[in-house]
Amino acid sequence: MNELGFWSQWLLAVLATWRVTHLLANEDGPADLLARLRVRLGSGFFGKLMDCFQCLSLWVAAPMALFVSQSPLDLLLTWLALSGAACLLERLGQEPVVIQPMSQPTEGRGDNGMLWSETSGVQKHNGADDNAGFPAARTK
Repeated sequence: MNELGFWSQWLLAVLATWRVTHLLANEDGPADLLARLRVRLGSGFFGKLMDCFQCLSLWVAAPMALFVSQSPLDLLLTWLALSGAACLLERLGQEPVVIQPMSQPTEGRGDNGMLWSETSGVQKHNGADDNAGFPAARTK
């Protein structure tokens, strides 16, 4: 197979992997069939699998890898590459995560004895709660 043939097959497999995974994980499907399937699967293994794009992409990429690969080693690497590429495509459509630097603590306070709780957004200094100099934690 020439290089153009391999790369065109790989690109098709990436797009198909993303499309099928996105359909199963994020869409209701025609006549809400996939939404009803997700409800029936509940919170068991398959229900959780249908809720996780990254997990589901591994399962969807496996048969797609057969379309592209020519040897057992190629099959393994192609399988993982297809799943990874589908995950990257999925992230392209999401809002970027912005990490803002923390401001410096107020003057007179050193790092000794301070604990920062990322879940509560509260700085503790010698047992007292204090948010001075730290951004509030974002909740989703």
